[in-house]
Amino acid sequence: MRLQQPIWPKFLPTATVYALARLGPIGRKLPAPGTWGSVAGLLYFTVFFYPIGIFGNLIFSAVGAYLAVALCGEAEFRLGRKDPGEVILDEFVAMPLCFLGWPALVGPLPAWAIFLIGVALFRLFDIVKPFGIKRLQDLPAGWGVVVDDLAAALAACATMHVMKIAWMAGH
Repeated sequence: MRLQQPIWPKFLPTATVYALARLGPIGRKLPAPGTWGSVAGLLYFTVFFYPIGIFGNLIFSAVGAYLAVALCGEAEFRLGRKDPGEVILDEFVAMPLCFLGWPALVGPLPAWAIFLIGVALFRLFDIVKPFGIKRLQDLPAGWGVVVDDLAAALAACATMHVMKIAWMAGH
């Protein structure tokens, strides 16, 4: 099966594609745009995903990932650069996956600390790209832009759950 870039964004005005892929001015005007996109994604999680549970998180994340693949891939094409730093919709839609199983993560640490750890781990895995995450960037078009972030988010989630289990086993 060959991954295809969705074609519908080709019909959108360039300004619209850029605005969505950059999350408005966040990706273009702020330093460290990937980190700011992640912080925006954390807000996205707390407002829309926090109360819906694992199944809802997976469904909405899949829809968000599809939209991000389409828009980030189109922005990448129009900008003429591979995975441009100002395109941060991928970080934004990946962040909720960091917190799959949210109720199990909260416990000895307050929610704000879990949020901080989740964002930090996500950024670490997104930048360093361990565990084969780097190879995912080689997927075509928007798939390569987005899937590595989804994998980094899942790695951050798994790491937090393992940390929680280790903490509980030690106490």
